[in-house]
Amino acid sequence: MDEEAITIRLTHDQAFVLSDSLYQVMFQSDDLEGIVRDQAVWSPIYTLSGTLDTTLSEIFMPDYSERLDAAKERLRVGMYGEAAEATGPDENAAAAPQAHQIERGTAVNHGERGQGR
Repeated sequence: MDEEAITIRLTHDQAFVLSDSLYQVMFQSDDLEGIVRDQAVWSPIYTLSGTLDTTLSEIFMPDYSERLDAAKERLRVGMYGEAAEATGPDENAAAAPQAHQIERGTAVNHGERGQGR
């Protein structure tokens, strides 16, 4: 069995957007099993998610939604060369990040800027 570690490089925006997306699938929608049927794949998904969560400071910031929206837009522009509409009818960046932070135990009172956890 080959247990050599693999390094994956992502831009900060890619990591931030991927972290949020993984959270949505794994915890918010509770649909990981419906999307990824092979439980062996769950191990690397949880590893990626955990690594991103411990690396990204944005999940602790009160302006999470705005930062996420900006990162998504930069990635869309980078891929398509112009501003693009958000995809997906269920994309609700305003409500999901707070739930994301609450689930992770990182919700911040918006009146207490800079106090983190």
